[in-house]
Amino acid sequence: MIASKAYAAYNKSTPLAPFEFFRRNVKEHDVHVEILFCGVCHSDLHQARDEWGGSIYPMVPGHEIVGKVVEVGNKVTKFKAGDTVGVGVMVDSCRECKNCKRDLENYCVEGMTGTYNTIERDGKTIAQGGYSNHIVVDEHYVLKVSDKLNLEAVAPLLCAGITTYSPLRYANVGKGTKVGVIGLGGLGHMAVKFAVAFGAEVTVISTTPSKEQDAKKLGAHKFLVSSNKDRMRDYEGYFNVLLDAVSANHDFTPYLNLLDLDGRLLVVGLPQEEPKVSPFSLITNRRSVTGSMIGGIKETQDMLDFCAEHNIVAEVELIPIQQINEAYERMLKGDVKYRFVIDIASLNQ
Repeated sequence: MIASKAYAAYNKSTPLAPFEFFRRNVKEHDVHVEILFCGVCHSDLHQARDEWGGSIYPMVPGHEIVGKVVEVGNKVTKFKAGDTVGVGVMVDSCRECKNCKRDLENYCVEGMTGTYNTIERDGKTIAQGGYSNHIVVDEHYVLKVSDKLNLEAVAPLLCAGITTYSPLRYANVGKGTKVGVIGLGGLGHMAVKFAVAFGAEVTVISTTPSKEQDAKKLGAHKFLVSSNKDRMRDYEGYFNVLLDAVSANHDFTPYLNLLDLDGRLLVVGLPQEEPKVSPFSLITNRRSVTGSMIGGIKETQDMLDFCAEHNIVAEVELIPIQQINEAYERMLKGDVKYRFVIDIASLNQ
């Protein structure tokens, strides 16, 4: 067994604290990764505090992992010691269902095995995530990471990156597409970068006027304040695609009204309450609402390769792991531009 250090949630109401546990020994298809950096996702907070229900404790959060390969099993063919790799939101799936066979393991019929807060497919081991110094994962769910990029800023690509890349690709966003990104946070800022790189005209739609300058720095062409009803009316029927990255409770209807004929509202944010949707806003212009959940392993690798080619990484604030509870509170206030990343070397302090 591999002794590992981490920070964990011991229950839903106390701060994360140091935790020691054991990773499994390396099996024939496994890759043992020494973790260097781990991004902090809003879903980490939701699950640590059991806001979605069903949380399993003790819980080591973290599914935006970048590190170096330490050891590989004797049947591993894709990786070797010293390689720079990533691990994202899932570490296993059934591999046999129709979706897994289409490289859509994220939609595994049996349910994918999450990187943490789930029981692994042996039926007894609790999966633990990346707020730790080691992880052992089957090679199929490990991703190649280019050393050309800033590794601490690569980490959020493993969730925030693929969560926005996948629906934009699915919607065939490209040159001539008018895209609106709703919410300029951890997800939204990546959506802006990708949509711009795909050649689209990009507008950031935000409740916060002061974010206009940041939106333009990220490459957005326009900025729309959603509380300005006159300006919102000016943009009715304008967009081909809207990507909704807002996790706060909100009404979809004002945004649906911004869509042109056959426009799509791509939903990647996860509000706690069910959103409101006016049927009239849907039938007008034959609009649709499409959900999307991360991406399969092949598409995630495609995304990482695209990022290496176009020099795309997240905007991050690097923190020692001892500041994780403070980071959670700041994240709730929107006080981060735009993703916290943990320097895992700080576990040894």
